[in-house]
Parts: sequence; C-alpha cells; structure tokens
Amino acid sequence: MSTEITPGGPDRTARRARAAVAALFLTNGALFANLLPRYPEIKASLELSNTVYGLAVVAFPAGAMISGFATGAAVRRFGSARIAAVGTVLTSVGVLCAGAAPVLWVFVAALLFAGASDAFTDVGQNAHGLRVQRRYGRSIFNSFHALWSVGSVVGGAMSAGAIALEVPLGVHLAVSGTLFSAVALVALRFCLPGSDGEERAAAHAAAPPAGVASSTVGGRRPSGRTVFLLVAFVVVAISGTVVEEATNSWAAVYLSGSLDTSGAVAATAFIAFMAAEFVGRATGDRFVDRFGQRAVARAGGLLVAAAMGLALAFPSVPGTVAGFAVAGFGVATVIPAAMHAADELPGLRPGTGLMVVTWLMRLGFLLTPPVVGLVSDGSSLRVGLLVVPLAGVAIVLAGVLLQGRRTTPRIDL
Repeated sequence: MSTEITPGGPDRTARRARAAVAALFLTNGALFANLLPRYPEIKASLELSNTVYGLAVVAFPAGAMISGFATGAAVRRFGSARIAAVGTVLTSVGVLCAGAAPVLWVFVAALLFAGASDAFTDVGQNAHGLRVQRRYGRSIFNSFHALWSVGSVVGGAMSAGAIALEVPLGVHLAVSGTLFSAVALVALRFCLPGSDGEERAAAHAAAPPAGVASSTVGGRRPSGRTVFLLVAFVVVAISGTVVEEATNSWAAVYLSGSLDTSGAVAATAFIAFMAAEFVGRATGDRFVDRFGQRAVARAGGLLVAAAMGLALAFPSVPGTVAGFAVAGFGVATVIPAAMHAADELPGLRPGTGLMVVTWLMRLGFLLTPPVVGLVSDGSSLRVGLLVVPLAGVAIVLAGVLLQGRRTTPRIDL
C-alpha cells in the first residue's frame, strides 16, 4: 500500500482509523468501570475481610499476567484490531460473571477470565493506536488514552446511577456489556488494513533511533542498553498502574469505610480521578510535543506524590476526592509514555517492547490490592494507601530515562 503523511494532514483512512481506535479505548475503559464502584457491594455480599478482598480482586491482573505473554504473537498472527475487538467481547462476559458471582471462587474465576481477555484487548488497541499515530506523524497517542478515561468516567457514572436507582448488578452489567461490545465490533470495520509492522518499519527507515543503524531495527538481539531502558520503562509503567489500581480497588472502600460516606458519594473519588486523568490525557499530546515525554511524566509524578501525600496526611472527604483527582491528572501521560518509548526501542520485533511493558506493568495491578489490604488490616487503610505517593516518587526517578522533546519526521508508506 502507498500512503503519505503530508503537511495537509492524514488521509481519510487514517482519520477513520483514529475514530475507530478511540472507540475501542472508550469501550475498554467503560466495561470494567461499570464493575469497580460496585466492589463494596460485592465485598459485603460475599462477607470478605480487607485481606481476602484484596487477594480476590488481584485475579483480574493475574489473569492478564497469565495470558499476557501470548499477546504479542496473537497480534502478529491475527492483527491488532481484531484482537482488540474480540478481547472486548470476552472481557464483557467475564465482568458480567464476576458481578453475578454467588460465591468467592466464582468471583475469582470470572475476574481471571476477564483479566486474561483484557490483556489481549489492551495490547491490540495500543498497538493499533501506535500504528495510527505513525500515520499522523505527530503525537496523538495520549488522546486515545484520554478516551479510555472518558469511558471510565462514563462507566463509573453508569454504575453510580445504577446504585442510586437500585438496579440489580446482573442486569446493569448485562446491559453495559452488550452495549460496549457492539461498539467495539462496529469499530473493527474502520481500523487500518495491512500488517502491524508497516508504519514502524517506515518510521525507523526514515529516522533510525539515535546511534542505531536502520538495518538493526527489528532484530532479535537487543543491546544491553535496550534491555536497560526497557526495564526502566517497565518501572515507570508499573508505578502508573499502582496509582490507578489503588484508586480502582480502594478509593470507594476508603471513602465508604474509613471516611464513612454513602456508596454513591464514595464512587465520586473514582469518577474524579478518571475525569482528571481524561483532562490530562486530552491535553497531554500538546505538552509531550512541546516538552517531551520525560518532563511531562516526571512533573506528573510530583503531582501524584504531593496531592495524595497531603490528602492522606489531612483526611477529609473533599480533600480525598481532590487528592485522587490531582493524582489522576498527574498520572495521565505516564503509562502511554512508557508504552510508546518501549515500542520505539531498537533491536526488538514489532510489538515486542509494547507487549513486555503492557504485560509486566500489570504487576502493579496484581500486587497493589493485596499489599494495601495486608497493610490496612495490620494498621489502617489510610496507611496502606501511602503506596500512591510512593509510586509518584518512583515515576520521578525512573522517568528520567524517558524521551525528551523530539520532532517526528514525515513518513512515506
């Protein structure tokens, strides 16, 4: 195929593909967000302690860890768009089963299945988003993650509304799952055709990574520096997931338990986090183009550390909601930056860097709930949530190895 990125802008195929990828990200954010605010209800109905609850909800990231190693090969075999859409449908089935689970083991098994399916969706939609970004010749990747945050706000708001209206959990999740699965399947029709490696190869041929000959791009023997940078990007991504997972699993529980609010009010911390994260991602591409991934991500880490440190030091409902909101804004570009940087590393097959970061970053999702649960049972949930400002500090430290400001060249395909 022959496509040229010109000063006049992307062609119609690229614009349609951008809308399709945006829809995939939105559905992915909305699906699980419909379940998260109802975690306190599930925790109470299954009569779980903080420790057992924390261990149970890690089934979702555990499922993703189990299946994650296969995602890169699946994308190369079946195509990133198809993997993303099918994974969305399967994730919706798992979320529905988790919400309707009558006993603990069913809840855990359903979350395992949902997490395994979500891993394929995650890698597929991010790989396709990076393809579209290369067609555009400028940063648009954060805008996709902004739509994921929009989906999370929509899903959280849907869930809060369902709680307020006392809609049965099974009915609520069946409706949301059907709706967002249909959106994903329609979006599949408008994604980019062709191989997932085309745009990456063209971009590297036009401007090979600094200090690396273009002939080595895509090789199977990455240098020691490449491996070192990949590890650093994994640390950045894990720190970002710690911030997100602490919010997902514990924000509503903290407000409804430790701060004694109603279920509907407790859901506002999650919604505020996602809304602010959307704002950060919607504006993030402009900041990244101007200042570079490194400066933007490290500034975000400082915001996370400061905001949540103050919110936990001086606990109140308004202060805590505000703290989660600022943390959402701060962490907005962190995970996209790590994914993009890893996908650009030389000496790796197409999608390998992205797969490794996407797979291993789920350690943050996996470890955060039980760590917070164990600490909170031994001390208090307020102390357990100190993992959030600590993660902000880690972003500042490891983020120094992210890319600085650079100019993306015109790409001819």
